[in-house]
Amino acid sequence: MSLFPAFLKLRGRWCVVVGGGKVAEGKIASLLDAEAQIVVVAPEATDAIAEWAREGRIQWHAKLFEQDDLTGAFLAVAATSAPGVNHEVFLAAEVHGILCNAVDDPDRCNFYYPAVVRRGALQIAISTAGLSPALSQRLRRELEEQFGPEYELWIEWLGAMRSALRAGGSSASTRLLLHALASREMFEHFVDSWRAKTAGEKTA
Repeated sequence: MSLFPAFLKLRGRWCVVVGGGKVAEGKIASLLDAEAQIVVVAPEATDAIAEWAREGRIQWHAKLFEQDDLTGAFLAVAATSAPGVNHEVFLAAEVHGILCNAVDDPDRCNFYYPAVVRRGALQIAISTAGLSPALSQRLRRELEEQFGPEYELWIEWLGAMRSALRAGGSSASTRLLLHALASREMFEHFVDSWRAKTAGEKTA
């Protein structure tokens, strides 16, 4: 099956996570990073999940899952240790017409959690369509070495330059300049300048 790669804007959208264990905790953390509104449905939860609930960062309904728990949700994550419950969540999501990810069950996933390299606004996502999460994780580690933390600063600089250039209107020359600014040569020049500035600040 061919997948459509996309980055979803989840800020303010309701996402339901069914399950309160370590696996669910990891999924919740990534949804928090995306500023989603999160409801957790689980009779019990890890200390981290309980703490997030106490802080008001998520809602935790300490109960067994019911189909109506998905009412109004944008997407659902089934992250329990019980395959039967995960299947129930997937079927309920189908009824509600929303996306669902059932952890470690590719046949019951409308979307997959990719392995992600994050450098500020730059995100590189890797998916094997659920066939080999281990490979995705290995590739992520390799890419994290290739794309160091300096990329976070560079992408911010590129964004500022793009805004400044486009403020004067878009043209063919502007587009060419933007591509030149995003080149490997410009990146190396940016990093050299950044390192020289950082070294100067340390010796000052």
